Amino acid sequence: MLELGVKILIAYLLGSLLGGLIVGQLRGGVDIRTLGSGNAGGTNALRTQGPVFAAWVMLIDVGKGWLAVRLTDVSLPGIGLDPLVSRDWLAVGCATAAVLGHVFPIWYGFRGGKGAATLVGVLLGLQPMALVPVLLTWLGIVLLSGFVGLATMLACVAYVVFLLVSGVTLSDPLLSFGVAMTLFVCFTHRSNIERMRAGTEHRLHRLWLLRPR
Repeated sequence: MLELGVKILIAYLLGSLLGGLIVGQLRGGVDIRTLGSGNAGGTNALRTQGPVFAAWVMLIDVGKGWLAVRLTDVSLPGIGLDPLVSRDWLAVGCATAAVLGHVFPIWYGFRGGKGAATLVGVLLGLQPMALVPVLLTWLGIVLLSGFVGLATMLACVAYVVFLLVSGVTLSDPLLSFGVAMTLFVCFTHRSNIERMRAGTEHRLHRLWLLRPR
């Protein structure tokens, strides 16, 4: 069980490395949490700092999610691989820890992003083929509505649907992970939901196909 605890802790600490704040520090101390929506993720980075800044943010946030999942099969010095630990449950445990670290980062006062880019990274590590329906759903909703937050929430739902259509059992760790992350992403996007209900949510006009002409 030592392997389980240590790797989940490492995954959480990796998740706590926020791309938006790391790139901001390298760019002269910019804290994007004080700009735009106040979020430390890629969407706010794009709106406030531009595409190059946002690309580096996404690279870090996606990469750390992928790396956290890959910890599953790494033999750590003095710990090794515990045969009593399920590789599947360890993988989803590390994935969950990385997303939680991004949203509640210990390095930055537990004020992070909303978990979307890190979730893409962990899916890349867990089940790369699932990214096809997830990203297509995200893009389709953005094109139809302009709402990035709505697209992110429905993309999580698409992952659960993908798992069910693929024939996974109700006891499969991936299904438990998918349902938990869908609920968690809806929680992190609760302010987006309130703004959509109030009619004040920002739309991504460059991609929104149905915007008023």
